[in-house]
Amino acid sequence: MAEHTPRSLIVTFYGAYGRSFEGPVPVSALIRLLGAVGVDAPSVRSSVSRLKRRGFLLPERAADGSAAYGLSDEARQLLDDGDRRIYGSPQLSDEWLVAVFSVPEQERHKRHLLRSRLARLGFGAVAPGVWIAPARLAEETAHTLERLHLTAYVELFRGAHLGFAPTAEAVARWWDLASLAKQHEEFLDLHEPALRALQSGPAPTPEEAYRGYLLALDSWRRLPYADPGLPRELLPADWPGDRAAAVFADLHARLREPGARFAQP
Repeated sequence: MAEHTPRSLIVTFYGAYGRSFEGPVPVSALIRLLGAVGVDAPSVRSSVSRLKRRGFLLPERAADGSAAYGLSDEARQLLDDGDRRIYGSPQLSDEWLVAVFSVPEQERHKRHLLRSRLARLGFGAVAPGVWIAPARLAEETAHTLERLHLTAYVELFRGAHLGFAPTAEAVARWWDLASLAKQHEEFLDLHEPALRALQSGPAPTPEEAYRGYLLALDSWRRLPYADPGLPRELLPADWPGDRAAAVFADLHARLREPGARFAQP
């Protein structure tokens, strides 16, 4: 599982707590709140600069005139789309979303961008230029393709898998299930002991809750993208994704609200 990078932790912070600030988040608050999870001030500043260049953060002024950063409209949509993945229970159905794309050779950099974004959304590869995902990802996929100005190259379809291999066999070709299972197991190795300690020990302080929640969320939030919530009957019997989701849900219930008392300007 990827380590916690300063830039990732800043995005995670805005997703968890920064959106509820009245107005933009002062740089001084970012430095304090990222410092609580081990990120030093120079790393906060350089990561914020990169997120500003990417159009995720916008420089603003706090009420007292000090430097602050708010979210761009695109960043808010990205986080709103993420909420459905990260906190929602997948609405399972037999329908699939199929993305078919064709990119001219002279624009092959867009082909690479398309493939990487579809993979990051959780699509599996059926064939060159044909990718598949659970149908409930249609709205988020459309948002992503619109944001990246890639809609001219893609057609989206919804439908059922009619053959010819059994769907469970096909899914095992379209996604690397062993790699996905390993990511779930790594999350459990990192965060299940913390949950057991919470279940048997004293209530955490607000700072402990904040730190534990931000680190757990930073680990977890990639998993509902790598694993798009495939129908359970198509997965191996010992699939660890259910347990990983239950551990994160319990950590969320125990830590998010107490952590909010620490995550103030």
